[in-house]
Amino acid sequence: MICLPVTCQIRSSGAERSSRLRAANPCVLQKAAAICKKYGIDALVVIGGDGSFAGAQQLANYGVKTIGLPGTIDLDIACTEYTIGFDTAVNTAMEAIDKVRDTSTSHERCSIIEVMGRDAGYLALWCGIANGAERILLPEEKENFDEAALIQDIMANKRRGKKNYIIINAEGVGDTINLAKRIEEATGIETRATILGHMQRGGSPTCKDRVYASTMGAMAVEMLIAGKYNRVVGYKEGEFVDYDINEALSMKKKISNHQYEISKVLAL
Repeated sequence: MICLPVTCQIRSSGAERSSRLRAANPCVLQKAAAICKKYGIDALVVIGGDGSFAGAQQLANYGVKTIGLPGTIDLDIACTEYTIGFDTAVNTAMEAIDKVRDTSTSHERCSIIEVMGRDAGYLALWCGIANGAERILLPEEKENFDEAALIQDIMANKRRGKKNYIIINAEGVGDTINLAKRIEEATGIETRATILGHMQRGGSPTCKDRVYASTMGAMAVEMLIAGKYNRVVGYKEGEFVDYDINEALSMKKKISNHQYEISKVLAL
């Protein structure tokens, strides 16, 4: 077994990961538990989302002690207000969008920028607020999307004298390139599509991600030493907390309507 010092790992973005732990059939889980026992693996600290936690939950039923740490750029784990990797991803996207806005302003364009988020719109929402986007398209609001109203707003924006129009589009909404074409045809305004893609998953982690991830990791080890296991670590109201893994998986999370309304006010 090769052990690397913590200082070699702390600057890693986490993009280089092994295959995900997910809920599996009983034979696979039983085999995994037997392998842990064979090689003297006393416990697993599982970093991931609800799918990984479900796998950890089932392994616990076979006697493997587990601690879950929330790690996803989607920020969609209900038991926590912070997930490892989100801060790095949202800052990476924000900086890229700032650059797109610069050229969009100079050329008086409409720009549609697609960020990651297949089922959850937190990256899009946070970037929309941070970058002062005129419109944010969320997977959670996909059924209510009114393209005609969007085109009318772009034209009204131009009449008010604004030199650009930024749309942040979540991956789960999609159709970014075709939407750009339809907007340009309907408005006569040059419209460009930018898909940020997997650049959001890489890069040097932010200070917040380094400190919070390190704190959560240390907390996981401390809990195992204290005989506490089958728990999920989270962050709530300024404190690091832990939950029973079953309780954590039963929680639900929704996009903040208040933040979404704030984004609309700031877009004026």
